[in-house]
Amino acid sequence: MATKTPQEVAQYTAQAGLKKAQNPVSSVLILGFLAGAFIALGFLLDIRVIASAPAEWGSIATFIGAAVFPVGLILVLIGGGELLTGNMMAVPLAAITRKITPASMLKNLLLVTLGNLLGALFVAFFFGHVLGLTAEGVYLTKVVDMAGHKLHDSFLQAFISGIGCNWLVALAVWLSYAADTMSGKILGIWFPTMAFVAIGFQHVVANMFLIPAAIFEGHYSWGQYVMNFIPVWLGNLTGGALFVAAAYWMVYLRKTEQVATVVKEETMVPAVTSPMETEGRAMWSKQA
Repeated sequence: MATKTPQEVAQYTAQAGLKKAQNPVSSVLILGFLAGAFIALGFLLDIRVIASAPAEWGSIATFIGAAVFPVGLILVLIGGGELLTGNMMAVPLAAITRKITPASMLKNLLLVTLGNLLGALFVAFFFGHVLGLTAEGVYLTKVVDMAGHKLHDSFLQAFISGIGCNWLVALAVWLSYAADTMSGKILGIWFPTMAFVAIGFQHVVANMFLIPAAIFEGHYSWGQYVMNFIPVWLGNLTGGALFVAAAYWMVYLRKTEQVATVVKEETMVPAVTSPMETEGRAMWSKQA
């Protein structure tokens, strides 16, 4: 199984962040919609699988749900999509390496946020509410219970939970970039994603499906959702941009950039010729 070294992954990720920031607005919104829908479908699968599990199963049921959830991120990274949590690692790394401006980074993250939200709401409303997959019985009970646990966290708790989530999700993206085969990418994606779901960390895009799905059935409010959205968004950004992008830049890319800068400066400095050398060259040319 072919894999890239961590330094090669860092260079690849920075370049990927540049390409993401340069995508046309229409492409970003379409790919963002697809990614939001894919993550929502993964969460919907999780709920449909574990909602009727016996209480005696305990955390085993949580593990089973976590084991099927990664299908959403697999669809994003292999099928194609722009996922906010992944972009919160790749696009900031492109900004840190000065391939793009901070304004371009922020524009991309906001557009992807909008696209993801539309995709997740589509699945929550049409598949969950209209089709009824989360609208009744044990499935509704599970959705309401899970959404309640997310909303119960304080601002600080949601923020810290968001950091833990995207530390793992960004690493799942990082590992998928390291692999050159589909099987390698799936393995790289699966383990960190399964871990964040099993632990119970908060993922801003997953919450775009879960909490609105409960709201569509008459539970909780949009105001409560907004107060969850803000700290989780900020926590996810911190986890991806600081704990993955900035950390690996410090280790693998900073020295490389410094060396490249020194070499560039040396090649730009003109050779200085002393008056003695100039006079000597003139004498030799006259003799010749």
